[in-house]
Amino acid sequence: MPKKELTGVVISSGKMDKTVKVAVERVFKHPKYGKYIKKVKKYLVHDPENKCKEGDIVIIKEGRPFSKLKRFFVYKIVGHTSYIREKEKEEEREKETELLQSAT
Repeated sequence: MPKKELTGVVISSGKMDKTVKVAVERVFKHPKYGKYIKKVKKYLVHDPENKCKEGDIVIIKEGRPFSKLKRFFVYKIVGHTSYIREKEKEEEREKETELLQSAT
């Protein structure tokens, strides 16, 4: 049986040694209603050299079990997204709304 190969975005890194969390998005058509649905699945992925950072686009491959929850490893780092910038902007907006609410 061929090994799975998926492409996703690193959403968490640095919290666990040699492990990153990767979000893999897939789009499929609902069999009955015909609407296209977007699903996101999060995988714990083995990163032996701790190279991945948040926002990196990576190709992950299925491998031997590395732990109870890790079954994939980082095959290749493809590029980088603006995921970190979006996260920072979201945090700034939350702080601004808190300040506005506390001021009133």
